Amino acid sequence: MGEALRRVKVWDGWVRLFHWSIVLLVIGQYVTVQLSLMEWHIRCGYLVLALLVFRLGWGLVGSDSARFARFLKSPLAALAHLRHLRRREPDTEIGHNAAGGWMVLVLLALLLAQVGSGLFASEEPGESYAAHGPFALRVADALSARLTALHGLGFNLLLGAIGLHVLAVLAYALLKRQDLVRPMVTGFKRLPPGLAAPRLGHPLLAVALLGLGLGLAWWLSLQAG
Repeated sequence: MGEALRRVKVWDGWVRLFHWSIVLLVIGQYVTVQLSLMEWHIRCGYLVLALLVFRLGWGLVGSDSARFARFLKSPLAALAHLRHLRRREPDTEIGHNAAGGWMVLVLLALLLAQVGSGLFASEEPGESYAAHGPFALRVADALSARLTALHGLGFNLLLGAIGLHVLAVLAYALLKRQDLVRPMVTGFKRLPPGLAAPRLGHPLLAVALLGLGLGLAWWLSLQAG
């Protein structure tokens, strides 16, 4: 008989806070556009920016399972992992698997592109009374209009990537019998005893990075006045 699995904390509370906050904020951004609540849409965007600053920093100096250097493998490794998608086997990954790491990178890149284009986007380029990003009135109307269009296209691409991410999570549950959602809620996985628990980042460092992100978002909001 195999050795009994042990409960290991693989995701710190900061990563989980980022993950589920982004979920709520993306939903909020979609709803605010549908209801033409653009001021709230922009506020959600500032919060996304703050969280992205935190996540990028945490990916460099945070917990082991959150670090890009730990979970980003080569594209060939990701393809090799996907070739075994139908193989039913226990989940022994401390953090993201080889394919999941690239999905994280894609989602972060799309979110960054959304935030970047949103800084220059406007409901009605050139009109000071329209809801707009902090730099929309500081660039040519034509450039603002192009970036506004890219902002809309980028959100559709983001929704498509999120849909693919959800389908992948469902595929892991159905084909491999691996629950990827529960660890992102509780922070824990049941792993073989030979696997060491990841080192968790210091809370004060996380607070500092989050404060940096919130400070940048606040400063940018002042530029839109």
